[in-house]
Amino acid sequence: MTLPQDWDRWKASVDLGRYDDRWARMAEAGENPHGEADLVASFRPRSVLDGGCGTGRVAIELGRRGITVLGVDPDPDMIAAARAKAPGLRWILSGLEELALDDRFDVIVLAGNVIPYAEAAARPEVVASCARHLAPGGRLVAGFSLRPGWPTLADYDAWCTGLAPETRLATWAGDPYEGGDYAVSVHRAP
Repeated sequence: MTLPQDWDRWKASVDLGRYDDRWARMAEAGENPHGEADLVASFRPRSVLDGGCGTGRVAIELGRRGITVLGVDPDPDMIAAARAKAPGLRWILSGLEELALDDRFDVIVLAGNVIPYAEAAARPEVVASCARHLAPGGRLVAGFSLRPGWPTLADYDAWCTGLAPETRLATWAGDPYEGGDYAVSVHRAP
């Protein structure tokens, strides 16, 4: 399990002790810091895998809503922070491409640029592993920025082998995608 240079650069610029302050400021300003959880919850899942869960913000909110959730992240500092905030939830230190669980999930959510931060050579296997962990009819929901040198939507769609594209959105709030530098893609298992 290796983390790419993009991730290392990003993490070096972040104070993990203050990482969640951004979401608290959003809430204090009357903004919704839980768009990802709202979208996922709209599918009415019983179980969710939060892939690349980071410090656990999305998983913790889904758990608060009564959804069985598993957080997975390859960064030990991120998983440690998530565990400290919500020790009652299930957290696994692992890269998604290495994941081999018996569990199947109604939704797997990849928020926060999980796909671009995966090692370039591992991206197809990250998506394939997610697809293997979906329950029949389950959804893979991935949101990421579209930047030069990062995966394109065509790349991502090609990696979603065996999954049917369901919708593409511009935001976690559900705005339709009409081009732009961010997309949330929903693919469904047969």
